Amino acid sequence: MKITVIGTGYVGLVSGVCLASRGHRVVCIDLKPEIIASLNAGRPTIFERGLESLLTEVRAKGLFAASDDLHAHLADSDVAMIAVGTPSVDGAIDLSQVLGAATTIGSFLRHSAQPLSVIVKSTVLPGTTDGPVRSAIEQSSGKPLGQQWGLGMNPEFLREGEAIDDFILPDRIVLGAEDEATRQRLREMYASWDTVEKIETNTRTAELIKYANNALLATQISAINEIANLASRLGGIDFDEVVHGVTADKRWSPLTPAGRVRPGIVDYLVPGCGFGGSCFPKDVQALRTQGRTLNQPMQILEAVLEVNAQQPGEIIRLLRQALPVLEGRPVTVLGLAFKPGTDDVRESASAGMIHDLLAAGARVTAHDPIAGEHFLRANPGLAEQIRLEDDWQQAISGAEAIIVATRWPQYADLPAHTQPGQIIVDPRHMFAAADFKPARYLTVGST
Repeated sequence: MKITVIGTGYVGLVSGVCLASRGHRVVCIDLKPEIIASLNAGRPTIFERGLESLLTEVRAKGLFAASDDLHAHLADSDVAMIAVGTPSVDGAIDLSQVLGAATTIGSFLRHSAQPLSVIVKSTVLPGTTDGPVRSAIEQSSGKPLGQQWGLGMNPEFLREGEAIDDFILPDRIVLGAEDEATRQRLREMYASWDTVEKIETNTRTAELIKYANNALLATQISAINEIANLASRLGGIDFDEVVHGVTADKRWSPLTPAGRVRPGIVDYLVPGCGFGGSCFPKDVQALRTQGRTLNQPMQILEAVLEVNAQQPGEIIRLLRQALPVLEGRPVTVLGLAFKPGTDDVRESASAGMIHDLLAAGARVTAHDPIAGEHFLRANPGLAEQIRLEDDWQQAISGAEAIIVATRWPQYADLPAHTQPGQIIVDPRHMFAAADFKPARYLTVGST
């Protein structure tokens, strides 16, 4: 198939490159000349494990290119995939990029007889694809749905840092369509994924599958954090053992003749700094806001967001147990990306912790293997207030306290480089207390 992908961010670029790796001819559209030039030279503009080698491979086969000429490539495409950003603005989803893309596609359709299926890949609220997106295309094209164009919704389930594997080896593929021609094109697009469960439905259901998935995972994270915070206040509790005891329930970890199965869902029952990144915070906020507009209070999601917003402050409270006065004290934060394997700093818990440390008068040093400059650009007010080190061992030298904010494997040797008297706060549960004999070790859920 010939596919035009509008957007070169985490979703658009990964989707385009992975679809090209399955033999489709893909063009990714962006308006920035520097991004187009970089991609056409085989250099990804985002960091994602395995992306650069796969991009080089599909470029060499002539299956992938980047361009700014949307109309020219739509004229030779079977599918136009919208994969632009849907940021959160005051808790509500901003559809301006999605509707801008839809309007531009509609303007192409007005003067074209080329049959085209428009697939929304961006994460949008239920009712968006068959509502505002459809309206934008119909108004711009002057053609109703079904007259030479169709409409679908194909949500992504990509974890940053694992996005290539998640796309190539998915656990399910959701194919939402408003017309039979588009349903058939979606089937053709994913025909080579012949051993994967494919869920065929309408676009509203496809949209809600994505939001419900993220909302329930975020709920698990906030629920376990709230219980862990209680354990911290109670004292005398090993919360790792609490989690082990809970997840030994066969409904979490089934017992089989070959032994116990530990499914990935259990990873969301480990307490920490809270959830961040480009998906969970904005998606939960957007679903809550949609509920409000429909006079349907989303009480659980309200609590999920409230617990998550407070969680970075819980980490500083832990630190204060060992270091009550932070004014003038040198504190190092290891990790600025919201998770390892990515340079994405959106909604990173590190930002909240650093703001709290600075407000308390601490002298903050920070390190991240790849996301340091991204973090400073995303938080310009912090650039003059913290010291960013290129070497993590240098970053911890002289620190009275060290906060492990991201589970980067580069920090695995931290116990060998700590000094007597240093305080280790490990909300990510990367280590154990026994690893830090000369230092005091604190983590969420235990004191």
